[in-house]
Amino acid sequence: MTMTATMSAPEAPARPPRQSPLRRILAVVRNTWRGLTSMRTALMLLFLLALAAIPGALLPQRSLNAQKVDKYIADRPTLGHLMDRAQLFDVFSSFWFTAIYALLFISLIGCIVPRVFDHYTALRTPPVAAPRRLSRLPHHYSTNVEQAPAEVIAAARKQLRGWRVVERSSDDDAQVTLSAEKGYFREFGNLVFHLALVGLLVAIAVGKMFGYEGNVIVIADGGPGFCTSSISAFDSFRAGNLIDGTGLTPLCVRVKDFRADYLPNGEAQMFTADVSYQTAQNLADNTWRDTSVQVNHPLRVEGDRVYVQGHGYAPTFTVTYPNGQTRTQSVQWEPTGDATFLSSGVMRFDPPGGMYPSDADNRKNQIAIEGLFAPTAFMHGTLLSSSYPALTDPAVAVDIYRGETGLDTGRSQSVFSLDPEMIKQGRLVKQTRVNLKPGESSTLSDGTKVRFDGAKQWANLQVSHDPAQQWVLVCAVTMMAGLLVSLLVKRRRIWLRAYPADERDPAETPDDKRRTVVEMGGLARTDQAGWGGEFDRLRVRLLGGSPTESTGE
Repeated sequence: MTMTATMSAPEAPARPPRQSPLRRILAVVRNTWRGLTSMRTALMLLFLLALAAIPGALLPQRSLNAQKVDKYIADRPTLGHLMDRAQLFDVFSSFWFTAIYALLFISLIGCIVPRVFDHYTALRTPPVAAPRRLSRLPHHYSTNVEQAPAEVIAAARKQLRGWRVVERSSDDDAQVTLSAEKGYFREFGNLVFHLALVGLLVAIAVGKMFGYEGNVIVIADGGPGFCTSSISAFDSFRAGNLIDGTGLTPLCVRVKDFRADYLPNGEAQMFTADVSYQTAQNLADNTWRDTSVQVNHPLRVEGDRVYVQGHGYAPTFTVTYPNGQTRTQSVQWEPTGDATFLSSGVMRFDPPGGMYPSDADNRKNQIAIEGLFAPTAFMHGTLLSSSYPALTDPAVAVDIYRGETGLDTGRSQSVFSLDPEMIKQGRLVKQTRVNLKPGESSTLSDGTKVRFDGAKQWANLQVSHDPAQQWVLVCAVTMMAGLLVSLLVKRRRIWLRAYPADERDPAETPDDKRRTVVEMGGLARTDQAGWGGEFDRLRVRLLGGSPTESTGE
């Protein structure tokens, strides 16, 4: 008899049902959101934001000094243009910095809001019940006392002021436990810190959107100064994204005097500008208020701040024409040596009206002065230099030109140099080169006399408007307060269990006076140095005994 065995192939495992495309998309979105709103991601973005701000501190920024940016690019044509395309000269308005900023903002909000609700729930939840075996906790102590279990727990509860306490009893009231918890302000301080950080980011963003900043150079001679009637009153103006330059805070400022204090080595110690100013209230009756503005001590007017950003010198020249008419100007020159304030600049003079028969002849007889100014002159032969930044012995070394200065060509002109094209084309011709002290002059071939009268000081004033400045300060202070609370406060729990000695220890004799066993356990929610010492002090206060007695660790 023959037997044949037939083996069947095992059935293939059933494939899980395929998810619909919508479910897969929702899963990707959900997982992305969970990753973005985790605390680890928020910390990484915060570090990345600080890292992204480094180029803004090391490289010149176009919003602060466009000329330095242009010079940086001109000195490095290939690398400079690549860096410009990467927006390294506009770091804080670049798309990548804004993206990090926005992601950090979203991550912080998505991380903090659930934690706020969790903390609120924790505040409403009573402390957890005592573990079954307190001896397994890091800190444990056991003793026998004469009082009844309820009396022991009641006495301990009175000593735990400031703790959240819950008392629990067994069905027959033979065993009484006490759960106590303290340190909820640790998480509260942590949440306050992160919420204040979000508020700080919002305040900075509001300031950038609704704020503005303008710079203007004012001669310190008590002249007309400037008024914030429009952005044209400033030499440079940077407005927020939602500011069109209208509706500026009404303010007029004029500089009466400027003082710079220097150390013996020529290093600047303090700048002080004595100014007069008018606000909207003073414009009607044309009254001026006097005050002093120093570095880090700005003039604060109706939410605006006026800072002293820098200073320099404005040489004064008088041109006397052959017919006896005169023209006098004081124009700021640019410091080229920060240590000694050796400055370079240019001045342009138009002849008096009617002196020449036509406008063309008038343009051909314009006077231009270009050269160097030294507040404390030091001569290297015929070469002028400066030995000290203070105005003690002024002098100039200038080239005097006659011809067309280029102001009527429609091309933009630098306030610190002449148009080289006008000189190259022969339309502006150099007449002489001369070194002058105050009161000295040079006479040109047609009888025109150019006299150096001395110099005045100018101050670079910055008018800054930030509607969220106070909120930035409030949020920064709140952040520090929350951080201190989260670092100083400790989250800890203790439990007490009291029960009759004969309930857990049958060997205990009935006539023993020490008839109640008390166990105490402690647990810190985070590893904190010193918690063991605090547990011992609590034990002595609640149960008595020696401070050095072993806690059963």
